[in-house]
Amino acid sequence: MKRGFTRALDYRHGQVEMSHGSGGRAMAQLVQELFVASFDNEALSRMDDQAQLDVPPGRLVVATDSHVVSPIFFPGGDIGCLSVHGTINDVAMAGATPLYLSAAFILEEGLPLADLRRIVESMAQASREAGVPIVTGDTKVVERGKGDGVFITTTGVGVVPEGVRITGDRARPGDAILVSGMLGDHGVAIMSLRENLEFGTTVRSDTAALHGLVAHMLGAVRDIHCLRDPTRGGLATTLNELATQSGVGMTIREKALPVRGEVAAACEFLGLDPLYVANEGKLIAICAPGDAPALLAAMRAHPLGADSAVIGEVTEDPHCFVQMETAFGGRRVVDWLTGDQLPRIC
Repeated sequence: MKRGFTRALDYRHGQVEMSHGSGGRAMAQLVQELFVASFDNEALSRMDDQAQLDVPPGRLVVATDSHVVSPIFFPGGDIGCLSVHGTINDVAMAGATPLYLSAAFILEEGLPLADLRRIVESMAQASREAGVPIVTGDTKVVERGKGDGVFITTTGVGVVPEGVRITGDRARPGDAILVSGMLGDHGVAIMSLRENLEFGTTVRSDTAALHGLVAHMLGAVRDIHCLRDPTRGGLATTLNELATQSGVGMTIREKALPVRGEVAAACEFLGLDPLYVANEGKLIAICAPGDAPALLAAMRAHPLGADSAVIGEVTEDPHCFVQMETAFGGRRVVDWLTGDQLPRIC
């Protein structure tokens, strides 16, 4: 037992209390017995107000993301592993090797300690599997009814090696557009749980850390022009972002889009378009047309890219429109999302 702690945290019946964010003994116990014990690493164990870290040569990449998903547990994951994967992926989309993470928690008074432990253990497992340690963090507690359980903000640091330049403004007319797998799994996993939908098989979130896939891709094609993970707003919004950044148009083919039958059926039932549904373990890649076969082969050779496909190409268009060739031979504009199709999704 740590000095000054009268008894261990009660994970069976205990709840988060305001004292857990007060800066006193209860907060110190929560930090020591849960966060430090779960995220255990040399930098964190020093218990300083910051982490002092070694960084290899290269361009530094920093990304931060706040996670507010509801419900906090869902098929295939939870807010904990999602917060780790999401920030690692944002760093990896620059072609960087993620090195370190920080994590900040806003906890609502009354959150069961059992739920908090489950979330933290999920984060710790995701961090270990990815090889990216959580080296510093913070905890705050808000009054009951003002926090919706738990919010998590994670920040990631990584390094881009020499010779790699992947940015959202490098798409050029003629470039190929690739996606690394089935679309819409995460969003439908969340919505099916909210709406109590049942299918022949459970639709599971695709949440995963993608830096290994990116490294494998760079091993085959060094000059990838753009990478982006299509999270909130899905494929459609992400392609519109890239088209605007690069000052180009894009055309995708409906028949080439990989979407599970269960996801398509759920979207039809809920009145959603799979193009706008969130993903948490997929990426979009844009490369020169001559590099597309090698890049596609590399993606399909990795477990997280087995269902990769070439879905379209970049076009010359001063209006920066994203268009889709439909399965019936027509064409329609795939515009920016209007409103919030799937609230509190990641």
